[in-house]
Amino acid sequence: MKKANGKTESEMAGLDLEHELPPADGDENSSENGASEAAVGETPGPASELQKLKAERDSLLDRLARAQAEFENARRRATKEQQDFRDYAAADAIKPLLPVLDSFERALLVRSEPGDFRSGVELIYKQLQDALGKIGVKAIPAKGEPFDPHVHEAIEMVETSDAPDHEVIEELQRGYKIKDRLLRPAMVKVAKNP
Repeated sequence: MKKANGKTESEMAGLDLEHELPPADGDENSSENGASEAAVGETPGPASELQKLKAERDSLLDRLARAQAEFENARRRATKEQQDFRDYAAADAIKPLLPVLDSFERALLVRSEPGDFRSGVELIYKQLQDALGKIGVKAIPAKGEPFDPHVHEAIEMVETSDAPDHEVIEELQRGYKIKDRLLRPAMVKVAKNP
């Protein structure tokens, strides 16, 4: 830059070159830009314009950081939702199989003479239970267990002194879970001590 009376043009214009951004790499017009910056610096209020530009830059950097954080949070949420969908997607497919299990259980309660028929039904029932077990479906224990309103649905309170208070004395319909999620509560009769 040219010196006039011992001062550079930028010093006369009042620019703070120590805090300005360096020119871009490969910028062939950096000397021309410096001259135009000096010309701009000669306009009234260059310090206030510089402060406005710095404030705008800081504001844009803050917005960028917030946008990146929001994007990262949205990505994490989407990943978790996808994992939950994969874990519990089979729930709707399993619910229609539960009445089949109920029918098998009722058929097994009937004592019939033809042993082959019964053994066939028992085999099908066992196979169906195994198939459901492989995908994470488990029966909820009920009879003899303490009543748990999270997994049991009380149909009737029976006054009895044969069982402890609030113990399940009879299971009317078996309940099921898939992994940790309840598919259907067990319908039970619960003891009530007089």
